[in-house]
Amino acid sequence: MKICGLMKTTLLDFPGRVACTVFLGGCNLRCPFCHNSRLAFKENGDVLSENEFFTFLDRRKGVLDAVCVSGGEPLMHKEVFEFLKKIKDMGFLVKLDTNGCFPKMLETALASGSVDYVAMDIKNSLPQYGAAVGIDNFDTGNIESSIEILKNTEIEHEFRTTLVKGIHTEEDVIKMARMIAGEKRYFLQGFKMSDGVPDKTLAEFTKEEMENLLKSVRQYVPDAELRGI
Repeated sequence: MKICGLMKTTLLDFPGRVACTVFLGGCNLRCPFCHNSRLAFKENGDVLSENEFFTFLDRRKGVLDAVCVSGGEPLMHKEVFEFLKKIKDMGFLVKLDTNGCFPKMLETALASGSVDYVAMDIKNSLPQYGAAVGIDNFDTGNIESSIEILKNTEIEHEFRTTLVKGIHTEEDVIKMARMIAGEKRYFLQGFKMSDGVPDKTLAEFTKEEMENLLKSVRQYVPDAELRGI
């Protein structure tokens, strides 16, 4: 398991909990707006050994409630199940971030009892998915399967989309909302340019534009919210 980064404290990543976020290297997608591209695409970053990470967790017992396992894409790695279980066995709640490309791995993670919360990225409307993930002719079958898995689980979960001007339209946003109509948690996140973003030509939606897109989404997901705006 290649650990490429660690955020020692976060109040945002796990709703209602004090958590840390550990970033695993590697991703199967090539999103042009990815802010973690160095660790996702090249598995670069502040590399920790598993021993160092678990020593850190042991010292943070009583301070942290939870651990968020992010990436990259954690479910690319078969070793992730043992990793999640070890965190859970230490007494922490576990949140798993995923891009939804590995539904069988997601089912296994949910069935393991080692995951308390899941956040899945929905990158775009199904016809336009390839533009958002940087892969031509992208097959969305696994994405659709993962959405259905989460819609039918009792484990707490959320869906989220980072919106990028030039990649997403209002029509795309409405189509995404329809896919998860009636879900409790859907977050629209505004794209922010950073050094790690591969495509420097991308643009941000204004706060007003994001608020208008949220209104469209709430026709299908009434409790949808903006995050980080």
